[in-house]
Order: sequence, then C-alpha cells, then structure tokens
Amino acid sequence: MTLPAFRPLSQRFSLFSLQIRCTAWMGVCTWRSFSLVVWVLAISCKGADRADPLPSQSIRSFELMEGFQIELIASEPLVADPVDMEIDEYGRMYVVEMHGYPLDVTGTGKVKLLEDTNGDGIMDKSTVFADSLILPTGIMRWKQGVLVTDPPHVWYLEDTDGDGRADRKEVLLTGFARSNPQHNVNSPRLAMDNWIYLGHEPAVTTNLFEELFGDGGSEVHFPADAEGIRLPVNAGGRGVRFKPDAYGLELLSSRTQFGHTWDAYGNRFLVNNNNHVIHEVMRAEYLGRNPYFPVANTTHSVSDHGHAAEVYAITDDPEHQLLTDVGVFTSACGPMVYLGGAFPDEFEGMFFVNEPVSNLIHADRLAAKGATFAASRLLEKEEFLASRDAWFRPVNLYVGPDGALYVVDYYRQIIEHPEWMADEVVNSGALYNGTDQGRIYRITPTGTGKMDWSGRIALGDASTQELVSYLDHSNVWWRKHAQRLLIDRSDRESLPKLQGLARDDSRKLGRLHALWTLEGMGALTEDLIQSALASAHAGLRVNAVRLAETYLPQSAELTERLLTLSADADPKVRFQLLNTLGMVEGQAVAETRQQLLNKDLSDEWVQVAALSAAPDQVRTMLPSILGAFGAGTLERASLVRKLGRIAGMEGEKVADLVDQAIAQPAKPWQGPLLAGLNEGLRGRLASISFSDRQLVALKEALFVHPDVTVKTALVQLVEALGSSRIGLDAEEQARAKVLATDRTRSGEERAVYVRLMGLRPDPGFDEMQWTWIGGVEPLPVQVAALRQLAHSQAGVFQDQLFTRWATLSPELREASLSILMGSREYIAGLLEALDQGVVHPSHLGWPRTVQLMNQKDLALKARAREILTRHEKEREEVLAQYAEALTLEGSALAGTKVYEANCAVCHQMGKDRGQVFGPDLASLRNRRLENILSDILDPNLSIADGYDLWSIEMRDGEVVQGLIASETPTALSIRQAGGVERTLAREEIRQIQTLGVSAMPAGLEAGISKQEMADLLAFIKGG
Repeated sequence: MTLPAFRPLSQRFSLFSLQIRCTAWMGVCTWRSFSLVVWVLAISCKGADRADPLPSQSIRSFELMEGFQIELIASEPLVADPVDMEIDEYGRMYVVEMHGYPLDVTGTGKVKLLEDTNGDGIMDKSTVFADSLILPTGIMRWKQGVLVTDPPHVWYLEDTDGDGRADRKEVLLTGFARSNPQHNVNSPRLAMDNWIYLGHEPAVTTNLFEELFGDGGSEVHFPADAEGIRLPVNAGGRGVRFKPDAYGLELLSSRTQFGHTWDAYGNRFLVNNNNHVIHEVMRAEYLGRNPYFPVANTTHSVSDHGHAAEVYAITDDPEHQLLTDVGVFTSACGPMVYLGGAFPDEFEGMFFVNEPVSNLIHADRLAAKGATFAASRLLEKEEFLASRDAWFRPVNLYVGPDGALYVVDYYRQIIEHPEWMADEVVNSGALYNGTDQGRIYRITPTGTGKMDWSGRIALGDASTQELVSYLDHSNVWWRKHAQRLLIDRSDRESLPKLQGLARDDSRKLGRLHALWTLEGMGALTEDLIQSALASAHAGLRVNAVRLAETYLPQSAELTERLLTLSADADPKVRFQLLNTLGMVEGQAVAETRQQLLNKDLSDEWVQVAALSAAPDQVRTMLPSILGAFGAGTLERASLVRKLGRIAGMEGEKVADLVDQAIAQPAKPWQGPLLAGLNEGLRGRLASISFSDRQLVALKEALFVHPDVTVKTALVQLVEALGSSRIGLDAEEQARAKVLATDRTRSGEERAVYVRLMGLRPDPGFDEMQWTWIGGVEPLPVQVAALRQLAHSQAGVFQDQLFTRWATLSPELREASLSILMGSREYIAGLLEALDQGVVHPSHLGWPRTVQLMNQKDLALKARAREILTRHEKEREEVLAQYAEALTLEGSALAGTKVYEANCAVCHQMGKDRGQVFGPDLASLRNRRLENILSDILDPNLSIADGYDLWSIEMRDGEVVQGLIASETPTALSIRQAGGVERTLAREEIRQIQTLGVSAMPAGLEAGISKQEMADLLAFIKGG
C-alpha cells in the first residue's frame, strides 16, 4: 500500500512494547503543524537488506539458562507473524497470525491449525482454520471452537463439518475500539473462576492514520442479547470479563496492555511496557460499596528491581536495535506464571515475561508479601533466554500439555508503528520485513524427549469420571481443560466424585479446581465451602472465602464461620476475609473487621479493603482507631486521614469531629483527622453548620494548639469557611500579626498566621509581606504571603511581583505562575511581562504555554501565540548549540551532581534515586545520546506512556493538573510534582482532558553548561 510522507522523527514505537500514549496537539497548528507528544524507543532500519537466517540457524543464536533446552517446532512457511496460540483437548494447535500490522486492514489475519503428522516432534502440516481477520490479537478454546479477539469484535469460530476450516463465524462480543494496534483488546483467557478475561486498555488517538485506526469503539455488549448489559464505550478503557452462556459482562478494576496471567490460586498479574509485573490486588466487585471512599488504584507493582528494570540483551550488531549490553524493559508483554509441572520444582509458579525489543525472555521469582507479592530476579545480570538475532520477537508464552513452555516469536525486523517513524524508515520498504516468517519454540528441561502430543490427545473423549481425575493433574493445561469440559457437559453423575475431591485436602490443586468446577455447575454447597475454609493450605482458604460470597449475606452460619478466620496465620487469607466481610453487616462483623485492620495496619491494601465496606460498616471504625492511636505511627496516621476524608464526604457529625481535633490536651491523631476532614469537605462546607461557640474555639485553637500540623489543617478549614462565617477581630488580628513576624517560629507555623491575616485587611501588613518576597524568609512564609497579596492587593499585585521576578526562587516562581494563570487580568499582565522579557518563556513550562495559546479569550490567545512562537526558533538554536555536548567526554560521577540539582525533583534514576513524577531516567539508557539530549532540551517533542499532563476541572471550580498515576471507575489518583498524590472522586469531577503536553519544562539549559550536559548524559547512560 502507498504510505504517506511522515514528519521526520528519530523516535519510533514498538508494537508489543505498548510503550506510548500518543496524542497529537492539533489546536496550535498556526505555529507548529503538530507536535507529536510521544516518548518512544529508537530503532534503526539499517540492515534491512540483510540475509535473513534460516530457522535452523536462528536457533543457534540463543543463550538459555543452564538445565534447559530449546527446539524449533514450527516455522515459515507453515506459520508466519504468530501472536498467540492455543492447544485444544485433542492436541490441535491453533495459531493466530497478524499479518496486517502495521497498516493493512484489508483482512489478512488468519488462524491456522498446525499438525505433526509423522510424529517427529516438528509441525509439518498447516491448515487455514479461519481467514479474513483484520488485526487478530488472541485466541482461546471455547465449546467446540475458539474465541478470537479481532477488534471491534470477539469472534466465535467453529468447524462444524470436520474439514479443518471454520464454517461458523459469529460475533460473540463487540464494541471495542480499533485504534492503534498496540492498544487493542487482546488475550482472551478462561480463568479458574469460570469467567473469560480480556486484556484491554484505552484506545489511543491516531493522527496520521485516523481513517484506518480512528474507531473509538462503542458500547461493549453481546449482539445476541440486545436488551442486556452494555458497558461504556470501549469498556471505558478497562479490562473486561464475560460469561457467554449467561451473558455475564463486567468491567474489571484494572487494565493490562498485552497479556495477563494467573498463579495457581487465581492471583492475576498484568503488564505495562516498562513495568513487567503488576498484581491486581483489589477486584472490581469490592469497589463502589462505599461512595465516600473512592478507590483510585487497585494494582501493585511487585518488582523488587524497579520500574524500567534492567534487562541483559546479547543482540548482535546493536546499531540495528540501538541497544546496549545493559538495557531496560520497554516492551514487556505476554506474561506467564509457569504451572506446567515439568520444570524443576523451584520453577513452579515462576513468572516469565517477554521483552521483544531486547530479544529476550525474563524470569522472576514470586514471593508472598502481605496482601500482594514481591518479584525478584531469577538470574543476576543475565536472562532466562536471550538471542543474538535482532529479529527474534517473543510476544507470547504458552504452557502445553507436556508441561513445556512454548514461545511465540513474531519474527519481524520492525515492530514499531509508522505513526512515529522517520521518513527514511517508512520509505525504506522495511515495514513488513519478516511478515512471511515466524517461529514457535519449545523449552523443556535438558534431556526431555521430543514433542509427542500433536493430534494424539483424547481428553475431549474422556469420561466424566476421568475428567474429574484430571483436575488434580500437575500440569495446569490438563486442569483448566478438564474443568471447562466438565462445566460444558454439566453431567450430574460427576457430582459425587467432584464433591469427594472438593473435600480431599491431600490433593490441594484438585480440591481447588473441584470447588470452582462445582461453582461453575451451580452445585457448590455451603457445606463444601465450610469444609474448604478449614483447609491446611492458605491458597485454598483464600478461595473458599471468596466462594463463600455466593451465599452472603443470607447465610448467618457461613458468616459466623468466616469470622473465626480473623486469626488466620496467612495475611492473604485475612486480606480476602476483609474484602468479603464488606458484603455482611453486624456488630460481630464490625469487631472482626477492626481486629483484622489492627493486625495488618501497616499494609496499605488492608486499609483500603477495610474502608471499602459499606458506609454503615465503616462509621464505627474511627472512634476505635482514635482510642487505640497511642503515640501513633505513620500507618495509623494514614488510616485516620482516610477515615477523616470519609467523614467529611459523608457530612455527618463533622462539627463534633472538628471539636475533637482541636481539643486539648493535644493528641497525635488530630492533625491527620483535620487534614482528612478538609479533603472530604471540599465543596461541601456550605451544608455544614458550626455553632458560635465552635467558631470561637476554632480561632482560639489556631493560637494555642501546640501542633503545627493541626494549625495548618485548621487554617485551611477557616479559609474555606471564609470571613463571612468566621472573621478576626482587632485583637485576634494583632495576635496573628505578631506570630506571623516571629522569626523564632518555624516557617510552617508562621505561614499559618500569614494565611490567617488574610481574613481581615491590613495595608501595613501587606507592605511588610512585599519585603519578604524574594528575600530570605522561609519558603512557606513567602508562598503564603504571595497568595494573600494576590487577594488583598489585586490592583498592584502584578507590578509588584514583576519588579521582584528576578529574585524569585524556582519554587516561588511556580507559586506565582499558578496565581497569575487564575484570571484574565493576570494573564494579560503575564503576557506583557513575557513580551518585555521580564518573564522568560522557559519559566512557564510547556503546560502553561499550551494554556496561554489556547485561551477562550481570542485576543489573549492571539497575543500569546504571537509572543510564544518566537520561542520555537530559540529551541531549535539551543539544540544546535548543545550538539557539542555529544562530542565531549562526560563523567558519570559529575553527572550525578547535575542530576541531583536539576532532575531528581521529578525523575527517579532507578528505584533508589529521585522523586516519582516524570519517567524513570533509567529507561533512557538504551537510547541514542542525541535522542536523550533532544528530550532534555525539548521535552515536548515526546511524552512517555502515562506521563502526559491532564487538566481536571472539579465541580467546585477548582482546576487540578498532574499525571494520572492510577484510576478506577470511581476515582483518579493525580500525581503532582514532588511525588505528591491526590485522590479525586469521579463524582466530584466536572471535566477531564489531556493537555497533550509533557510535564517537564523546557529551558533547562539555562542552568547546565555543555560539559555538565555531557556529564548528565554519561550519568543517564551509565548510571
């Protein structure tokens, strides 16, 4: 097909890395045709004319962990462009081929059946089972056919006449976006709980290929159930689970990019480009029970070696891939918890994940850690499997009936999308290099015999009694297929044997699958659950607690039995119990919840689980926690703050709680309680009544309470109430003035009284505050003074401020700009200061630049564009000037100091350095120096996945800007500079939109010399 010309960019994007959240900012096209805001992985197309190695040669490029062997079982021409596979109960291998990537939507995708007809352990026959698919991404055996994800649909394909070709093709589920292929629905998987789970994330807007990939989806639904459940458009970008037979359809609490996997006990793990192992801690069914406690995050990153963890590639000719020997995760996908039973015992439950950009497979050990897990490297400074072949692209893993680990190799030269490629790459003709190739490998322990299952399995013909015995097989492949077949048959004659297995604690995996099989057949009894709750195996007890929800809250007997588990030795049992008890009410339940919370208070997830119960069950917790607070800990303070927020949002007994929070003698919980109340009361104070006595007590506490955290929270409450409800008399004002100017007090305490002075005008004090701005007063005092002066001296504020601009610290400048962007008059003055050169454009940061250039006021908008487009030429000149830094020898040691001074406030360097806000700089180590330099000097050329800036307008008029750290259907967690996070309930949000910009300001070169830049580059590359 003919490809359009592209804007020359050195950055590109990986199909299976799912690395980029891409957005084009089209609203500023008068000064820049568009700004592609993507943070991407560089890859070179040199070598496009290389001689492709034969499969037999390519396998010799592997380095595999000692004790294992790898063999090729399928390759071109039998298979090409494979992205997923399935082996059914008869030993038939289905392989999904995605030929259309990146731009072909004409229907070239296929599903093939592969067979080994001569028994030599290598596939030798290929049949096209289905074709005319667009961009298929996954497959799963179901009923007598397969489910295939091919957005916007999930297809059911079946061969009804036995000729090896699907003659029945039905849309089972539909509504998913067909956007940029790396973000489409994928990986249908039948979990042990009898739901089918889909990997899914939000659609990503395409700019150059909108006609091909501009479909944002529709309501997700079953076409055969027109009046049934309908999820939001494209499922709101969240994961989905469904039950086709019952038309069950639900949103999940999380999302994953390409692939997901489960351990033996049903814990689900996800991936996200540079974050290779994520645990879904909170299930969706536990969210939304408490409308006053919106949960913004339900997942936990469990790697103990950090985000953008280092990987150890061995790829030959690294200029092709621009990778060094030590790279980082940029393309994690297709994860698999190994449960095959054929590897050595220590590998059972091992977490494997692909990294196709670095041509390797990584392995981590999973270890329980409270309510979640910790993942640690299996190998130090090497990988389980790595290849010297730059075209080796492992994208999926599969455990077969023989317990082998099968590797799906997409085998392409380029897996980036042309949306973000340079002209020379697109025009090289290399976009589809490898599309006629593809490999599937088999990894087994050394000495294992050849593959012998193809067409030689008859599990589908097994008797019902035989299927029950397979539920206890050491290999999960047999267990999951036997469970599915038993539920499909729903043979009541199997019940006695299933019930017997469901009581047999000596066969723990068989017992677990028997319980869920009975659940799927609608034959699980309370008695069986009661029995399972007494299992010696913690994982079984966790599942038994979850299964008990079938009978809650109706069963008092089962509830009583559950309460006895409060002393369980396993933290995951206690955590699941907390979640499950949220469905039940009663005094005994409340007491048990409190016991569980007290026991595991240091685990943040336990706090979330306890507070996610219905409001009636949470209200009683606060008095108990306050009574047992003692000297206090960070964990207790965190819990009190959450409970205070709940109380504030609910609006009951707020005045009484405030009384407790200011009472003396002082208690260590008072500050966290007041802070939480403030958060919950935001926008709700008008409906809260305070008596005159209480208002007087509030003011007095501001002067006499010994805890500055209480005073800080209290002055925030007083400001929110306003001078019309709580004013200062002359004596109180004089008192506040003395304290505000008392240099023997801390800056935080003085800031409280500066803010308090704002309740009553005092021109003399205003003049004094101006002398503080840009001086030596503590930063909290100056920031508080700025905010008060903006209110009390609005008429002269800008003139006074701009005369002091050169003396302002970066923090004070930020505070000033936040104020200036708040009104039309201030914006007009800011533009004048920019025009006069008093304020440099680099001071604004890119988000404010975009805001100024997109003002609703057309006159201000035109003025801003006229002034700020001058800066674009300056950036080009700066890039040219700093090219010299690429030729200088840099010192990583000296670069550490440059990083600490300029970057650490917003960027981590690995897990131990810096603040979590912008991307981890460790993720840049494998990029070209010139690309790193460009990102530093012109950060708005690209934005890393998840690091685009968002603007959220609250219903009370407040505008919050930051990165979306996490989100659920009920809340967003917004991360702001310095690593500060704030949770926003969706019901409080009026509007949310991406600004399509980087949170990193341009203009850093003003404080960094060319040699220091060379040092910084050396530090980023070398660590």
